[in-house]
Amino acid sequence: MCELLGMSANTPTDICFSFSGLMQRGGRTGPHRDGWGIAFYDGPGVREFRDPHPSCDSEIAKLVRNYPIKSDIVISHIRQANAGRVCLENTHPFIRELWGRNWTFAHNGQLKGIKKQPLSHYFPIGTTDSEHAFCWLMNAIRERFPKPPGRASTLHRFIQNQCDTLREMGVFNMLLTDSRHLYCYCTTKLSWITRKAPFDQACLKDTELSVDFEQETTQTDIVTVIATEPLTTNEEWHTMKTGEMTVFRQGEIAYKA
Repeated sequence: MCELLGMSANTPTDICFSFSGLMQRGGRTGPHRDGWGIAFYDGPGVREFRDPHPSCDSEIAKLVRNYPIKSDIVISHIRQANAGRVCLENTHPFIRELWGRNWTFAHNGQLKGIKKQPLSHYFPIGTTDSEHAFCWLMNAIRERFPKPPGRASTLHRFIQNQCDTLREMGVFNMLLTDSRHLYCYCTTKLSWITRKAPFDQACLKDTELSVDFEQETTQTDIVTVIATEPLTTNEEWHTMKTGEMTVFRQGEIAYKA
């Protein structure tokens, strides 16, 4: 299975600490050697890095780890291939445009029969079931809402219903963003933690690294990190349940069901 990492914050924040833990799972402390990717949002714009090589050895991953790119929404993924060959086009996250926004998607799990689902506007570039599922989901949103709905909750509920449908095909753990909200949907494994004042020290599981967030933040900062498995040893993470979707905006819960 692949692993996911996401972040939602109320102020541009770097994800170097969490990414340092995730990249070790890409071939060193975990089996996810088949590529990795990360997308950083700067307003509606996106910086994207992807590499089909293991993140633990990737020079691009080292750049991301050491260069503090500030962002309010981040989605990252390390891959253990089970459908589709190891190559750049099959590396998550995937990005498509809708309503003049960049939508970014990453998934872990397998979806039996998803490629039999017809597509009408968005089509995959690679051969993964994940990208086909993303295109199917984007088509569904586009057909239902040619324009953005007036209420964000209307869109949240619709996306959750589509995710429920995808979960019927297998394991569907997902991170999705439209540059404003970060959607987190769980079938088997997904956890999150919100950090805000008073801040404390955190210690990574996968490498000998700790950080005192009180020295790195202000009293008004709110940062939520989402991961397949908790990344730290000394913090309490919230474990999501099967079929649960939580939507974050600026680091705080905007929708949960």
